[in-house]
Amino acid sequence: MAEASIPLQVSTLPDSPGVYQYYDKDRKLLYVGKAKNLKKRVTSYFTKQHDNARTRLMVRKIADIKHIVVATETDALLLENNLIKNYQPKYNILLKDDKSYPWICIKNERFPRIFPTRRMIKDGSEYYGPYTSMKTVHTLLDLIKGLYQLRTCNYDLSHEKIRDGKYKVCLEYHLGNCAGPCEGLYDEVQYNENIEAIRNIVKGNFKDSLNRFKVQMKEYAANLHFEDAQRIKEKIDVLENYQVKSTVVNPKISNVDVFSVISDPDYGYVNFLQLSHGAIIRSHTLEIKKKLDETDEQMLELAIVEIRQRFNSQSKELYVPFRVNVEEGLMIHIPKLGDKKKILELSIRNAKYYRMERFKQARIVDPDRHENRIMEQMKKDLRLSVEPRHIECFDNSNIQGTNPVAACVVFKNGKPSKRDYRKFHIKTVEGPDDFASMEEVVYRRYKRLKEENQPLPQLIIIDGGKGQLSSSLKALDDLGLRGKIAIIGIAKRLEELFYPDDPIPLYLDKKSETLKIIQQLRNEAHRFGITFHRQLRSKEALNTSLETIPGIGEKTVLELLKVFKSTKRVGKASFEELEKVVGASRAKKIITYFQDN
Repeated sequence: MAEASIPLQVSTLPDSPGVYQYYDKDRKLLYVGKAKNLKKRVTSYFTKQHDNARTRLMVRKIADIKHIVVATETDALLLENNLIKNYQPKYNILLKDDKSYPWICIKNERFPRIFPTRRMIKDGSEYYGPYTSMKTVHTLLDLIKGLYQLRTCNYDLSHEKIRDGKYKVCLEYHLGNCAGPCEGLYDEVQYNENIEAIRNIVKGNFKDSLNRFKVQMKEYAANLHFEDAQRIKEKIDVLENYQVKSTVVNPKISNVDVFSVISDPDYGYVNFLQLSHGAIIRSHTLEIKKKLDETDEQMLELAIVEIRQRFNSQSKELYVPFRVNVEEGLMIHIPKLGDKKKILELSIRNAKYYRMERFKQARIVDPDRHENRIMEQMKKDLRLSVEPRHIECFDNSNIQGTNPVAACVVFKNGKPSKRDYRKFHIKTVEGPDDFASMEEVVYRRYKRLKEENQPLPQLIIIDGGKGQLSSSLKALDDLGLRGKIAIIGIAKRLEELFYPDDPIPLYLDKKSETLKIIQQLRNEAHRFGITFHRQLRSKEALNTSLETIPGIGEKTVLELLKVFKSTKRVGKASFEELEKVVGASRAKKIITYFQDN
């Protein structure tokens, strides 16, 4: 499909957090921005009057929009920072400087120090983060210092210098904040055990430490030290709500190319994330038209070669969802857990969103392609021999056992065909019997279609489980249509799909388009049947009350209901109120009737 226009791209953006990128006609990056809701934020650029001349000029230059979907607003903030620093877009001003988000560093040294930093130095030290708030960093460090005695000095605490007594304990030792490793007063093994516990805290595994804070808060409150208790409570709130770290940035993941693929019968969608020093610097999704029945593996192998050449990628390490054959010298990883797995899942999410947007765009500019894809997908999902271009769905309605009726709704090419909807009065069944009622309406529907030589549907859907499906099959048997029309039943509770002569139901993916269309059919049949049933009950109520009053006809009843809205209100109306609507003579008859009854 050709590249979509700007209005079409904007209309199909997802309502998800992410980062958007504006490009001009020469494919030059103009601007990078973050959004809690991509669709709302990007739409605002094209619908609002901008006071800033710079923004108005930028909007006029936009020729293409790309975006990267992420899990949270925090991820969007961090990714925006990475992309701006990497590409220096012309219209971004605020984040072009060297300032970066803070990290927590565990220094690579004997008796490691732990401190905040905005610069990562490749000396073997460990960096955790980044964090969007320095307040969160300080709260974590305060928590750590409250639990463990760590040194803050920058001395070289080698064995020799400590043995020679080069250092003396400082004020931190006398305050109880440090255990004095500079004089050999702190066992190195125990210190390193504490560092391991701290690693768990900064990774988010701080349940035990958090419980200690809560105990401390309660002790302060019990001793009436309410200011101290409130201070601890604020720290607990920050720790419970903070996001441990972003999947967008991880310094342990070096230069890596991440690829994922999803497909439908006609197209494949390969997403590419390029990571440099642990940060995402590029996202691109390639749409591939299938010529034959290429597998996902084949499409991914072709896409890896093309994308790496297009962007001149020099990365020697690839993350992919399954084993693929690539050029020699490349390392292939199939992540199973941790941050590597999260990065791959982020790539898959972006591929899915891209496909969803193309579907929406195709529905607008190429509806035939959209219909064909839906029909092909339904044929595959429901294990049909032909595409279900014509589907009919049946539902019974006999609320409180009265006025039993049924409804048949018709979908053609995945859309309602309301002129073909049909209502049925149940004629041969006494009392509320869903099975017998279903058998009757299915028999009557297709007996008539046969007699009139009308086209039969490719698929019948019965709103109900095995019982209703069996009853419908009896009707098709009597008409000699069994095996000529596919028929399934859908049970409401777990959305189970039942097939004839198959005791095990089929479960579709809850997000699949096939299940959504079946649910739409079922809901439409239910709505249509309920509406018909209510009309009958209302008419019956009228027939047993107002129209039974001597001298009161249908036109008078309609005039009364137009004013009073219900039979009950008519019965409570005064003579004067009724007289204004129907005249004195009829008003007197109505008053007399309700007094007698």
